[in-house]
Amino acid sequence: MYCKNCGAQIDDKAEICPKCGVRNKASPTGEKNPGIAAIASFFFTGLGQIYNGEIGKGIMFMIIGGVFLLLMFVLIGLILYPLFWIYNIYDAYKTAERINLSGQLRGGL
Repeated sequence: MYCKNCGAQIDDKAEICPKCGVRNKASPTGEKNPGIAAIASFFFTGLGQIYNGEIGKGIMFMIIGGVFLLLMFVLIGLILYPLFWIYNIYDAYKTAERINLSGQLRGGL
Protein backbone atom coordinates (compact mmCIF):
# COMPACT_ATOMS: atom_id res chain seq x y z
CA MET A 1 0.00 0.00 0.00
CA TYR A 2 1.17 3.53 -0.76
CA CYS A 3 0.53 6.81 1.05
CA LYS A 4 -1.97 8.97 -0.83
CA ASN A 5 -0.09 12.11 0.23
CA CYS A 6 3.63 11.41 -0.28
CA GLY A 7 3.60 8.09 -2.16
CA ALA A 8 5.77 6.25 0.36
CA GLN A 9 5.20 2.52 0.71
CA ILE A 10 3.43 1.74 3.98
CA ASP A 11 2.12 -1.37 5.72
CA ASP A 12 -1.44 -2.42 4.78
CA LYS A 13 -2.52 -2.15 8.43
CA ALA A 14 -0.99 1.29 9.00
CA GLU A 15 -3.46 4.12 9.49
CA ILE A 16 -0.84 6.88 9.45
CA CYS A 17 2.09 7.23 7.07
CA PRO A 18 5.35 7.08 9.08
CA LYS A 19 7.06 9.39 6.57
CA CYS A 20 4.61 12.34 6.30
CA GLY A 21 2.13 11.66 9.14
CA VAL A 22 -1.03 11.81 7.01
CA ARG A 23 -3.87 9.47 7.94
CA ASN A 24 -4.53 7.04 5.09
CA LYS A 25 -7.52 5.22 6.50
CA ALA A 26 -10.35 7.58 7.34
CA SER A 27 -12.13 6.82 10.57
CA PRO A 28 -15.94 6.63 10.33
CA THR A 29 -16.31 9.45 12.85
CA GLY A 30 -13.79 11.70 11.06
CA GLU A 31 -15.81 12.04 7.84
CA LYS A 32 -17.39 15.45 7.28
CA ASN A 33 -20.28 16.08 4.92
CA PRO A 34 -19.38 19.09 2.70
CA GLY A 35 -23.08 19.78 2.05
CA ILE A 36 -23.88 20.05 5.75
CA ALA A 37 -20.86 22.30 6.29
CA ALA A 38 -21.95 24.61 3.46
CA ILE A 39 -25.58 24.73 4.62
CA ALA A 40 -24.53 25.46 8.19
CA SER A 41 -22.40 28.36 6.95
CA PHE A 42 -25.24 29.53 4.71
CA PHE A 43 -27.53 29.99 7.72
CA PHE A 44 -24.94 31.31 10.19
CA THR A 45 -21.48 32.60 9.32
CA GLY A 46 -18.76 30.40 10.87
CA LEU A 47 -21.01 27.49 11.79
CA GLY A 48 -19.69 25.30 8.95
CA GLN A 49 -16.12 25.88 10.13
CA ILE A 50 -17.11 24.82 13.66
CA TYR A 51 -18.81 21.70 12.23
CA ASN A 52 -15.51 20.91 10.47
CA GLY A 53 -13.65 21.14 13.78
CA GLU A 54 -12.07 24.53 13.15
CA ILE A 55 -13.43 26.17 16.30
CA GLY A 56 -11.08 29.17 16.33
CA LYS A 57 -11.63 29.89 12.66
CA GLY A 58 -15.41 29.60 13.10
CA ILE A 59 -15.43 32.07 15.99
CA MET A 60 -13.18 34.44 14.02
CA PHE A 61 -15.58 34.23 11.04
CA MET A 62 -18.52 35.00 13.35
CA ILE A 63 -16.76 38.08 14.70
CA ILE A 64 -15.76 39.31 11.23
CA GLY A 65 -19.30 38.70 9.96
CA GLY A 66 -20.67 40.71 12.89
CA VAL A 67 -18.32 43.59 12.14
CA PHE A 68 -19.35 43.57 8.47
CA LEU A 69 -23.02 43.57 9.51
CA LEU A 70 -22.39 46.65 11.64
CA LEU A 71 -20.56 48.27 8.74
CA MET A 72 -23.76 48.06 6.70
CA PHE A 73 -24.81 51.22 8.50
CA VAL A 74 -21.97 53.06 6.75
CA LEU A 75 -22.67 51.27 3.43
CA ILE A 76 -19.28 49.53 2.98
CA GLY A 77 -20.78 46.48 4.70
CA LEU A 78 -23.30 46.15 1.84
CA ILE A 79 -20.35 45.13 -0.34
CA LEU A 80 -18.12 43.37 2.19
CA TYR A 81 -20.66 41.18 4.00
CA PRO A 82 -22.08 39.36 0.93
CA LEU A 83 -18.55 38.69 -0.38
CA PHE A 84 -17.44 37.37 3.02
CA TRP A 85 -20.63 35.30 3.36
CA ILE A 86 -20.01 33.59 0.00
CA TYR A 87 -16.35 32.95 0.90
CA ASN A 88 -17.50 31.53 4.26
CA ILE A 89 -19.75 28.96 2.52
CA TYR A 90 -17.04 28.06 -0.02
CA ASP A 91 -14.40 27.64 2.72
CA ALA A 92 -16.64 25.36 4.82
CA TYR A 93 -17.38 23.15 1.81
CA LYS A 94 -13.76 22.90 0.62
CA THR A 95 -12.42 22.28 4.13
CA ALA A 96 -14.85 19.38 4.63
CA GLU A 97 -13.68 17.90 1.31
CA ARG A 98 -10.04 18.34 2.35
CA ILE A 99 -10.69 16.64 5.70
CA ASN A 100 -12.29 13.68 3.92
CA LEU A 101 -9.43 13.40 1.42
CA SER A 102 -6.58 13.55 3.89
CA GLY A 103 -8.33 12.07 6.91
CA GLN A 104 -7.13 14.88 9.12
CA LEU A 105 -7.66 18.57 9.72
CA ARG A 106 -5.05 20.70 7.97
CA GLY A 107 -4.50 24.44 7.89
CA GLY A 108 -7.05 25.38 10.55
CA LEU A 109 -6.63 27.95 13.28
